[in-house]
Amino acid sequence: MASWNSIPLEITYQVVGWIAFVSWTFGPYPQLILNFRRKSVVGLSFDFVVLNLTKHTSYLIYNACLYFSSTIQKQYYEKYGYDEMIPVAANDVAFSTHAVLITAIVLFQILIYDRGSQKVSRIAIAIVIAVWLFAAVCFFIALPRHSWLWLISIFNSIQVFMTVVKYIPQAFMNFKRKSTAGFSIGNILLDFSGGVANYAQMIVQSIDQGSWINLYGNMGKMLLSLVSISFDIIFMCQRFVLYPNKKAEVSPKLIEETTEPLVNTSDHKQSETV
Repeated sequence: MASWNSIPLEITYQVVGWIAFVSWTFGPYPQLILNFRRKSVVGLSFDFVVLNLTKHTSYLIYNACLYFSSTIQKQYYEKYGYDEMIPVAANDVAFSTHAVLITAIVLFQILIYDRGSQKVSRIAIAIVIAVWLFAAVCFFIALPRHSWLWLISIFNSIQVFMTVVKYIPQAFMNFKRKSTAGFSIGNILLDFSGGVANYAQMIVQSIDQGSWINLYGNMGKMLLSLVSISFDIIFMCQRFVLYPNKKAEVSPKLIEETTEPLVNTSDHKQSETV
């Protein structure tokens, strides 16, 4: 089993890892708070939330299995070498566990808050069903030979695929509405920070070990960061460049009502003469 060669790099690895954890952990909260304050989820793509739940669930399965299962760790060492380090840290497990719970809460908000005419598309439902059916088939394929490392790599690939797919409905909704109202930019800024820190964590580990196996040995984690960063940039461009939020325009009727005196002058004079 490999160990760290440099204490400063090990500390750096832990620091950036927990930066990613904090960024991704608190990332969903701005959207959660925004929904709560507005008592509405209009502007938030329901497809994004549903696909995101599948993504985080598959990522949790991968992280938890590789981090806790000695059998899967042994298979990893046999494939990549015993001098390599397991590419999943405690912060990865903590993040994915929290992500599943918080996404489920946002899904609950969709059920109880004003959602206008929005609904989950049939395409999103079909994708989720197809993904879990595919995962079930892979489980029965891996069962006879106990190919657990291969199986969790499938879940890792699923979470990468879902990461790519999940952002598309929200990006398209913003484009169609020409607005990002209802979709929290705080979520995106924290997600961007987490993606950069997550990618940096893998690079630090590779530098210490003098090997880049940690990158392609955990291709899902690397692609996750790159895909997240790319879409975050798109959302930031939509929010700050293409569709910057404008102050709500007040209707002339509302202005007239707010500027009208509570007591008309004529009425006041008439009351004085009585």
